[in-house]
Amino acid sequence: MSLRHSLRSALFITTALGTLPLAASAQTIAANDAGGGVESVIVTSDRESTHSAVEINSVQAQKIVPGISPLKAIQSLPGVVFNTADPWGNNEQNESLVIHGFTTQQLGFTMDGVPLGDQQYGNYNGLSPSRAITSENVRRVTLSSGAGSLGVASTSMLGGAIETFSSNPTDTFGVDLRQTGGSYDTSRSFIRLDSGDVGDGWMGYLSYLHQNARAWDFDGYQRGDQLNLKVVRADDVGRFTFYADWDRKVEPNEDSTSYGNQQTAAGQAYQPYTRPFAYPNLAAETALLGPTGTPPANLGNNFPNYHSAAQREDALTYAQYDWNVMPDLTWSNQVYYHHATGRGVVAGPTNNAGLPALFVVYFPNLVVGGSSSSAGTLININNAFGGQGLEVRTTEYRINRFGGRSTLNLKLGDHDIELGAWYERNASRTGRRWYPFSAANNDLTPYDVPRNPAFTQYDVSLRTDDLNVHLQDSWHITDSLTLQAGFKSMFQTAGNNVITNQRNAPGVAVPVVFPTGTISSNGWFLPQVGATWDANENWQVFANIQENYRQTIPYAAGSNFYGSSPFSLGTQSAFDTFKTTVHPERSWTYELGVRAHYDLDLGPITGIEGQANYYHVDFHNRLFNVAPFNLFNPPPSILVNVGSVTTDGVDVAFTLHLGEHFQFYDGISYNSSAYSSNYTAGATAGGAPTIVPIAGKQVPLTPDWLNKFIASTNWGNFEAQVSGDYVGRRYATYLNDLAIGGQFQLGLEASYTFEDIGIAEIKKFKISGNILNLTDTTGISTINVPGSPASGGYSAYPLSPRMFFVTVGAAL
Repeated sequence: MSLRHSLRSALFITTALGTLPLAASAQTIAANDAGGGVESVIVTSDRESTHSAVEINSVQAQKIVPGISPLKAIQSLPGVVFNTADPWGNNEQNESLVIHGFTTQQLGFTMDGVPLGDQQYGNYNGLSPSRAITSENVRRVTLSSGAGSLGVASTSMLGGAIETFSSNPTDTFGVDLRQTGGSYDTSRSFIRLDSGDVGDGWMGYLSYLHQNARAWDFDGYQRGDQLNLKVVRADDVGRFTFYADWDRKVEPNEDSTSYGNQQTAAGQAYQPYTRPFAYPNLAAETALLGPTGTPPANLGNNFPNYHSAAQREDALTYAQYDWNVMPDLTWSNQVYYHHATGRGVVAGPTNNAGLPALFVVYFPNLVVGGSSSSAGTLININNAFGGQGLEVRTTEYRINRFGGRSTLNLKLGDHDIELGAWYERNASRTGRRWYPFSAANNDLTPYDVPRNPAFTQYDVSLRTDDLNVHLQDSWHITDSLTLQAGFKSMFQTAGNNVITNQRNAPGVAVPVVFPTGTISSNGWFLPQVGATWDANENWQVFANIQENYRQTIPYAAGSNFYGSSPFSLGTQSAFDTFKTTVHPERSWTYELGVRAHYDLDLGPITGIEGQANYYHVDFHNRLFNVAPFNLFNPPPSILVNVGSVTTDGVDVAFTLHLGEHFQFYDGISYNSSAYSSNYTAGATAGGAPTIVPIAGKQVPLTPDWLNKFIASTNWGNFEAQVSGDYVGRRYATYLNDLAIGGQFQLGLEASYTFEDIGIAEIKKFKISGNILNLTDTTGISTINVPGSPASGGYSAYPLSPRMFFVTVGAAL
């Protein structure tokens, strides 16, 4: 610890004196918008980058499957584990992303520099990359694992950053048409119109996407529409960019299957591979639940809900101007705005997870025999909620956020200096409402917006102000040696207003209510120092040390269900205690690596390029809810720091060029992420605290070994590739008593491009086919790790089966 404090002090002094350069932002090599032939699977970062930064370009991403989410696209990169139940990676409810031991909510995400938030399923500060941009318009996706660039606009970048970049308009008029069809009634239609240069350097494109695809294990359709508009103008003075995105989608969700002690004792014999909803078979669901709305005991927690869906609508726009002030000075300014509305909708049994106890608080006249669980009470509740044994609940979201980024880049002798700032104001709102299941409430299907709620359980608004500033430089000491150092400062103030607080039953010893107040979390000096050394024209060595920080989560939704947020705590005293005792999560990342590129003449091997790096991470002040949790009637949470995590790992990625027609990419990763100390778990009302012995245990969800490969071939207009993805053992509990064994999946793609099909208006015509999960492997994709108990059970989603897709595309 003293060494770290000494390093921080030394860096602060040297930075203040200006005697050391500050780290330059990692700029990745721009992939060509219009690809063709066998593309490099991985393009390493700019050789000035001192940390690991790898990317996948649009051509390779679309080969995996047309329309792929930018997050699923990077699953081929070393160190990345991405899981979701749908083939495109668009479903956010069962999405899981793990990189070097850090999960989705501990990473940073941007699109063209615009912050996308921390990707939590419960929306509060952003949107997914697939909702920010249509997949076909993505130019590249860059992963900076471990240590993202200082200028990345994020409040959650503990474990690195994922940056998505949009393609640019073409300078000639053109129309791009693509149609995908395949398994489970898939239909994905995409059209893009490029204006070309219309005069004085102005050019732009407008695209429209419509997708409709049935889920593979139930009768729900993933439906969405999306518009993208981009306009640019560049001259010697600067470059202007305007971008706009509109997206509306409905994603029916399945439920996870509970295993072990997450399933009830009576239902241990029922642990189905999938847990689909019953829609549209209402008669079967009603018969199953009976007059009291009670699922059969032998199904336990794996009973079917009637329907469930995520409904989302977003409008995102930005304007940016990059001004060439003088030959050695540029000034870039970007302003953006994002508005989002949406809800998670679930139609489920009225007698489930203690719901009757909640309902009778709001409707005490329904009670029969003095008990919320008596047969008479349950029948009354069922009748009050529509008589079908079902209720509908929503978690409703709203986001209004605007912000701006400003960056100065100055070349001063051997120094490339960057000074930047990012500010955002976010007004978010979250509410939980309950509806009778009836046509009058418009909630009989997962696609409609419910109306006329029976009651609002809670409704909370929040206002958050974020400010990040950074200073960095790259000092080119010699032609082969570059020294980088820098820092960023992060400031956040968040406050809330409880519009509707949840009620409690009379006489409750510790009432559960949403707290109110303001919290500031500030990281004043987060340093970074690194270097690159070009040993020769083929080899480069890089090293980097960086501190990262995750600011307080300003979110309120049911006593800490979606995130470690003090605004979701169940009492005012817990909130006040948090303010005075809990510290934001921090991480120190250390990286050492090499990059290489060789043209060879070794028989079939004509070239090799790649990167290998070792990383060590010290993750401090880990936040955890140590109290028992119930989704609907939660006891007050206890959110505390529970120690640290130590991570060591190695990533190796290389591409072999095998003559003119073949290449082989392979990415191998090893990771060990272990808890450094035990923690104390305690009940909130009278229970005795217990020690949870997790010291030395591996972090759940993080596999020990990963291996990804892609074998590609190209013969003129024909190309094909086989991809493999091995995910090693993953622990499913904190005490490591349950684990998911290693899994391997194969994918296949082939395409042919016709230069002339006899129609003058069609410049190119392409047909491609994809097979996902070629061997029809069964297993576990996303794992939900329970916080309490820390052993003995978990819930999970299955791997999607083998699927076939065919895409035809025409360039006009």
